[in-house]
Amino acid sequence: MGEFEEFAEALFGQLSVEINEEKDIIHLAIKAKEDIAGKVQFRELEEIAKEILPVFKEKIEEFIGIEISNDLQLKFLELEDLKRLKGDKVFADSKSKEFVIKLFNAVAKENLKNIAELMKENTAKYLVYSTYAIQYISKITTTYGDYLDSVIYLNKFILSRYPQIILHKQGEPYESKFENVNSGYLGAVKMTVLEELIHSIQGNLHEINKNAAMEVNRINEELAEIILSLDNETVNKLSEYCQLQAVPDDFPFAKKANLFFFLNPDHFLIEQIGPDVMTFTHVEIDPKIGESIPQLLGIYKRWLVPIQQHHAAFTAMEGMAGFAIENILKEDQDFQNYLTTFMGTDFSSYQVRKSMGKEFTKVIYEKLGKETFKKMIEIPPNTRELKDPQLYLKKLS
Repeated sequence: MGEFEEFAEALFGQLSVEINEEKDIIHLAIKAKEDIAGKVQFRELEEIAKEILPVFKEKIEEFIGIEISNDLQLKFLELEDLKRLKGDKVFADSKSKEFVIKLFNAVAKENLKNIAELMKENTAKYLVYSTYAIQYISKITTTYGDYLDSVIYLNKFILSRYPQIILHKQGEPYESKFENVNSGYLGAVKMTVLEELIHSIQGNLHEINKNAAMEVNRINEELAEIILSLDNETVNKLSEYCQLQAVPDDFPFAKKANLFFFLNPDHFLIEQIGPDVMTFTHVEIDPKIGESIPQLLGIYKRWLVPIQQHHAAFTAMEGMAGFAIENILKEDQDFQNYLTTFMGTDFSSYQVRKSMGKEFTKVIYEKLGKETFKKMIEIPPNTRELKDPQLYLKKLS
């Protein structure tokens, strides 16, 4: 087995917990469906979602004061298509997009041969975008919905199986426990449709987020190319200095990959400086590392602007959705039951969960009311303003 093939195996090693969980969900759902058949029956996800979409469209328009498009589509995805969708959600420029689609397709099909071939085809792109494959696909069992290009995607793989699994785990008699679990199932669908409807109106924030993420990825590709072009002596010296895990000399790609993952600004700067890097305007690096890679400091400085734009837009998008969900569903019994049956928590615990974006939205809403949402979309906050909402209010005045 060559080095690239071994690296492809390692990718699935990092996803093994998630892949095993997916198989467990499929197995448990089959058993649950067989055991509860003829006793109780959950409604189809498609039927529920299509029924509640217009209801929640109206509720959101009333709460946030922005009209939602009538052209939105609903799509319901099973596991393999969900993994492909995650590739569409990686924002890469036209030169890299095709590579990303191929990579996520190979991961979705668990095709080690294709992944190894993609590594050989463009090693730098693989280093950058394989991290997204791990990050995004590892969250499939906890992400119920997605929004992209006028389509709300619902995670049919999870939403159509969890209610049966939960009821089955509670045990007989299913009939007396069905109402509560079914209500929680409705609450999960309501929450997901509501969240993705809100994302559908965040056009300007979405564009800023997408363009900033594309720039971050371009910079990371540039760094990957630089590290892959380093000679073995420099790679060995830097690996030793950075105290990276020792790799045998007959695995040159693995050595360079380790160095890239360590020096990648998403890892290196956030690990070294912490999340405060999101408000910094300047960074320094260890001179000894800078001697070996003179371009590194310039890359880090260029990375600061788009990563902060990406972080601010994404935090605002998620915060706005979280705040609206909390307010629109606070009296909804199905949502309350979702929290208890699916999440093992309650609404008061849900309310106190901290989120920078949600707290920011709350402060602005107390001052501006429903104008808050329009303002946040048209004039997005920056990372400093997210930490100190008074700066944002001052900017608007």
